[in-house]
Amino acid sequence: MTTGSKIIVSLASLILVLTFFFPIWYIDLEAPQYPEGIGLEIWINQIIGQKPNDLANINGLNHYIGMKKIEPDAISELKIMPYIIIFMIALGITASLTGKRFLVYSWIAIFIILAAVGLYDFYLWEYDYGHNLNPHAAIKIPGMVYQPPLIGSKMLLNFNAISMPDISFYILVTAVGLAIFALIIDKKSKRLTQKHE
Repeated sequence: MTTGSKIIVSLASLILVLTFFFPIWYIDLEAPQYPEGIGLEIWINQIIGQKPNDLANINGLNHYIGMKKIEPDAISELKIMPYIIIFMIALGITASLTGKRFLVYSWIAIFIILAAVGLYDFYLWEYDYGHNLNPHAAIKIPGMVYQPPLIGSKMLLNFNAISMPDISFYILVTAVGLAIFALIIDKKSKRLTQKHE
């Protein structure tokens, strides 16, 4: 790989550090009784309320309709994700230092697989919370489930649930985009070199 391509791959790897500082996803709940909104921020290693009491308020609301309590410490994915990011940083740096295209292709492929698995896992998590309801809940509506959308918005009773990617998601997309860009310019550089030989 060319020096420029190696630098871009290094940059793609190092910007992943930023995912520790910004949420990857958010869920907003809009309702008349919450004029300022209420919501969750999902990070690679934690789930917190958008405002100090939001997580407790959401758990309180969920209790009435039979949903399980959201307990971030009990979600194993939040413990694993930081190590996955550290591994991807290390693999990307290794690829840039060795200049092996195969490692860069592998880095991109692993990222895409992890993203697909992560989204599917998130869908299953939402499904479990929205469908496996306590039959003894205070509020029971036959046939009603409370699964938020994976992406987009959905009405759940009088709440408009909005689920969307956040800053760290776009950091991950940028990292993959940079790695692909590095391979493209490396390929073009290789072609130019072959033409002049």
